[in-house]
Amino acid sequence: MAQDAVKHDYHLVNPSPWPLVGSLAAMIMAIGGVVWMKGLFGLEKGTWWLFALGFAGVIYTFIGWWAEVIKEANAGDHTPVVAIGLRYGMILFIASEVMFFVAWFWIFFEMALFHGARGVSSIEDVQTAWAAWPPKGIETVSAWHLPLVNTLTLLLSGTTVTWAHHALQTGDRKGARNGLILTVLLGIVFTAIQAFEYHHILTEKLFYSEEAANAGLYGSSFFMATGFHGFHVLIGTIFLAVCLIRLMRGGFTPKQHFGFEAAAWYWHFVDVVWLFLFAFIYVIFGAA
Repeated sequence: MAQDAVKHDYHLVNPSPWPLVGSLAAMIMAIGGVVWMKGLFGLEKGTWWLFALGFAGVIYTFIGWWAEVIKEANAGDHTPVVAIGLRYGMILFIASEVMFFVAWFWIFFEMALFHGARGVSSIEDVQTAWAAWPPKGIETVSAWHLPLVNTLTLLLSGTTVTWAHHALQTGDRKGARNGLILTVLLGIVFTAIQAFEYHHILTEKLFYSEEAANAGLYGSSFFMATGFHGFHVLIGTIFLAVCLIRLMRGGFTPKQHFGFEAAAWYWHFVDVVWLFLFAFIYVIFGAA
């Protein structure tokens, strides 16, 4: 009886296949990663197709699930109460990302600040390995060349995404579109510069040293911290590109545009993390 239906501000979603499909795809991708790196179930190491299958399933889940969320928003299901829940969810997600990067900063600081504590070992090789940070023989990346350019690129992108957000709030869809286009382009520029930097590091073997037993630790901590940040920039660029497509297709209004707002929050988070990376890994602890 429709007239007896409960009236409330919460949106009860219809039964959805996406949680199950996404979980199965993630499991296949994880198993495929093990097979690719180590070999499993009679499959030889280097077999990549299982990982690719799981990855494709995860991407398919993203597209399908988020498409349903967009349809719900367009149908008016995202009431003020639901919108608050979405905001809390995005805030908690960014908080979890903060802790993710804390782990990489932690290991870098552990080696940079307390390497001397390992130098008191009675073992001569250990004393030699931890005598200095960065390790002897390591050629660090100058903070004042490509890293500085990338810092300026991200800072500029932070202003363009803020411009786009403000323009959308005031009904200036053309300004919002132009700001988003510039932000996406700057994200692509950042990724291209970082890829070139990595190519230079690897081809010139800057992080390789026969003189230091722990030379690999510097490269590992550097690539994990900056590489995962680069991955987040790539994800953020795709996030903003999807928002740009939605905007150009007539989506978003001055009062209802949380999809874009979430993308802007994420992008600002990426900006702030890079400032810490630049300050500590490149500038303060990057000089040999």
